[in-house]
Amino acid sequence: MQKKLHIKVGDTVKVLSGENRGQEGKVLTIDRKKDRATVEGVNMIKKHVKPDAANPQGGIVEKEAALHISNLMLVHNGTPTRVGRALNKDGKRVRIAKKTGEEIK
Repeated sequence: MQKKLHIKVGDTVKVLSGENRGQEGKVLTIDRKKDRATVEGVNMIKKHVKPDAANPQGGIVEKEAALHISNLMLVHNGTPTRVGRALNKDGKRVRIAKKTGEEIK
């Protein structure tokens, strides 16, 4: 069974701690085993790559590194908010924003 997390791929999140604190971006990937997420444009690292068929030149590539999920907070309607779960009128469990009580799409 998969872990239930407060964020999903495609959500906009804000970084709460570390050298990237305060930055916002969209979640690109989530690793449920390691509790880590990759956020677009945040936690950039330089990686040395060997030449190969896709990249014949090789060289240094800048890419996003994963952050721990506990350091991320969902941004709903422009404001960071905690996430809760509730049943909607169809009886389906959905995520809700704790600040406003609205359902998160």
